[in-house]
Amino acid sequence: MSSFNVKSLDDLPNDTLNQKRVIVRVDFNVPIHNGVVTNDLRIRESLPTINRLLEMNSKVILISHLGRPKGKRSPEYSLKPVLDSLKKLLPNVTIHFVETIEELKEKSYQINPKEIILLENIRFYEGEEKNDPELSKKLAECGDIYVNDAFGSAHRAHSSTEGIANYLKPAVAGYLLKKEIEYLSKAISNPEHPYIAIIGGTKISGKIDVIQNLLSKVDKLLIGGAMMFTFYKAQGINVGKSLIEEDKIELAKSLLDQAKEKILLPVDCVVSDTFDFKNLKVGSLQVVEIHNIPENGIGLDIGPKTLELYSKELENAKTVVWNGPMGVFEIQDTAKGTLEIAKQLAKITKKGATTIVGGGDSASAIEGANLQKEISHVSTGGGASLEFLEGKILPGISILDKK
Repeated sequence: MSSFNVKSLDDLPNDTLNQKRVIVRVDFNVPIHNGVVTNDLRIRESLPTINRLLEMNSKVILISHLGRPKGKRSPEYSLKPVLDSLKKLLPNVTIHFVETIEELKEKSYQINPKEIILLENIRFYEGEEKNDPELSKKLAECGDIYVNDAFGSAHRAHSSTEGIANYLKPAVAGYLLKKEIEYLSKAISNPEHPYIAIIGGTKISGKIDVIQNLLSKVDKLLIGGAMMFTFYKAQGINVGKSLIEEDKIELAKSLLDQAKEKILLPVDCVVSDTFDFKNLKVGSLQVVEIHNIPENGIGLDIGPKTLELYSKELENAKTVVWNGPMGVFEIQDTAKGTLEIAKQLAKITKKGATTIVGGGDSASAIEGANLQKEISHVSTGGGASLEFLEGKILPGISILDKK
């Protein structure tokens, strides 16, 4: 099914986990408001790996970052709210919290098997983001086995994602990481056709490598979001006051030249006369054909004719990768394009298509529409899934033991 040649938890003989200290790099970088976790999806996604290790009589050590404290201890980036969430999700498990690596090392010998230690935010250490070998070695001394289950951080070569695996073996993938790699590899190396990619979002610049990598593989590439206006500008179409990237117009032109028959652009859009980006306040809205965007019009979503066109393309698709919203989906009035695409993906998933939504805003949109169970795979990593789809090697994955 995939080019997944990295060892996972299932490749370790059961007795190797018994009473062992297993360090699991998780991705608990979750939204917190007033000291409470407001979305625990990433924590829940790590439970299959944690539960498996508890069943195997391991001592489980969880390491994660939260936000960007820039190597300094700061209460607003503490993982204590995550500890509260974890205790609710695992009410019958003893969970210890430690502030420092020194404390972690000592505690790792003291706790009983089937117990958990959560280390305070690893980014409180300056060496983490520098992938400092000294920090990596210190972390490695706290465990007997390393499991990476943090796909959202796998594209970063940090001490707890890549460095540690140089000093602590075996080093294998957890279940979440394994699932991510299997689905995303399938989309890149072995997709069923018709294969369609839907790329949205504000900027071409962030998605250029993905577009270029996917163009050779997909049958159709559907464009949405504000990046469509840069493509229109490249064709000499007036886009009013819509958001464009002046410095990417030539690039958009060359993409259209090399793959005109594959790239589908919207035929109509929803425009407003005013839009306050900061407070997400929108003026009066109207639907216009692409060639009729008014001088003061700001494009904020794809229109109904485009939805019809895109839905028709998606009807018979066997593999779909979606990254980036179709418009300003945070406001109900301009969320329709994004939500309808989400519903369309749910529909074709039921018919047997493989649908993969690559992290970030698209994942939020799927969750907002409550469709995450109706899609084959919703990635937990925005940047990581993008880099994977670009065909890049992710350091947090490439360092793990091979089969």
